[in-house]
Amino acid sequence: MATATKKVLVPIANGTEPIEAIVPIDILRRAGAEVTVASIEKQLQIEGLHGIKIVADALISDCTDTQFDLISLPGGMPGATNLRNCKILESIVKKQAENGRFYAAICAAPAVALGSWGILKGLKATCYPSFMEELSSYAIAVESRVQKDGEVVTSRGPGTAIEYAVALVEELCGKEKANEVSGPLVMRPNHSEEFAFAELNSVNWTCTSKPQILVPIANGSEEMEAAIIIDVLRRANAQVVVASMEDTLEIVASRKVKLVADVLLDEAAKQSYDLIVLPGGLGGAEAFSSSNKLVDMLKMQRESSKPYGAMCASPALVLEHHGLLKGKKATAFPALCNKLSDPSEAENRVVVDGNLVTSRGPGTTMEFALAIADKFIGRQETLELAKKMVF
Repeated sequence: MATATKKVLVPIANGTEPIEAIVPIDILRRAGAEVTVASIEKQLQIEGLHGIKIVADALISDCTDTQFDLISLPGGMPGATNLRNCKILESIVKKQAENGRFYAAICAAPAVALGSWGILKGLKATCYPSFMEELSSYAIAVESRVQKDGEVVTSRGPGTAIEYAVALVEELCGKEKANEVSGPLVMRPNHSEEFAFAELNSVNWTCTSKPQILVPIANGSEEMEAAIIIDVLRRANAQVVVASMEDTLEIVASRKVKLVADVLLDEAAKQSYDLIVLPGGLGGAEAFSSSNKLVDMLKMQRESSKPYGAMCASPALVLEHHGLLKGKKATAFPALCNKLSDPSEAENRVVVDGNLVTSRGPGTTMEFALAIADKFIGRQETLELAKKMVF
């Protein structure tokens, strides 16, 4: 017998941490859930942390009569406070708890929202490290990366968002579906280790003051990969320009998350960059590959011995296709590695070969972004950044 589609609510606010919103939306939609992204603001578009703009599907006031199988609150400050202060959302989540249906939160939100609403009493929960003391007055605070107790799932921060999202799939749809969804993500096998990357032909990546980085996005770009790259590199103090390949700033990513770019590519092309880096997603990679302007910019980058990179579908469908991997070692999404002319290093999660950096899939994106940060700001500062993200 066919099972009914699971309905999920992900509320977002100004100041929401984009990774913690977008990763669960993306992964739950991969599992077949019907996810409603709801803005608690007066308008659909919110500005998340690090200047990442997301357009919701609905306003929270549109969601009061819907019965959800799961509600997942992202963190980020002041995003978690804004969620807490939304009376409509508080009412929806309290009703969810009373009716014994799943609810979840990550980062600051378990303490700031769920805890303050009084719906974690007697339950084990975790949250962002600096909110643990606050959480302990509302719940049994534990230091797990992901904690399940009854109908509640909680987690720690951006670096735990993928594990958290897969745990939500398991609660909602079962272990088999969670395994099916997590396989293609190329998840990190061991979180106790420092992040690492394979490096060949090491060269110094230089920039004047802040690294100037271009991240193109298009309809069909993988939203997790785009958001994590932009978020992490802005945390690393890079000047990141997000450029739309479409006729409008708003793009619809591969799992239907709507992101808003800073500029159109024509505008972005007026300046030069210390790095141009492409997220994956099949539709996005095809759009990149068919753009003469972007391909010319990438060729110019290579000819000037300046760094460029790509991940997931983009190394194979863009860089390889246009001769930009000639004489280079690279990796790509596992199913596309057969398209690489030299796949000898393709089993590595991140490969840096001189001025080129490539990576495999959504689950390797944080390592990919941290490897870029490492090349620009150094190992020690990057390790501190990884720690802050609970990676």
